[in-house]
Amino acid sequence: MNEFLEPGALVRHPDKPDWGTGQVQSVVGGRITVNFEHTGKVVIDGSRVILTQVYEQSDTGGNVASQG
Repeated sequence: MNEFLEPGALVRHPDKPDWGTGQVQSVVGGRITVNFEHTGKVVIDGSRVILTQVYEQSDTGGNVASQG
């Protein structure tokens, strides 16, 4: 379900909102490496977690509009 992801995409982890927005660094064999703004680099098993893509981020950095 994470087929849309490619390096540079902005995402959120559905179970970890405190991690903030993350930028996909790589997608290899279902393993997705994401650099989150409040947690840093995390490798996610794409078969267990469906990330939510963020399509635009507000100028204040607080609220984001997302769709997933």
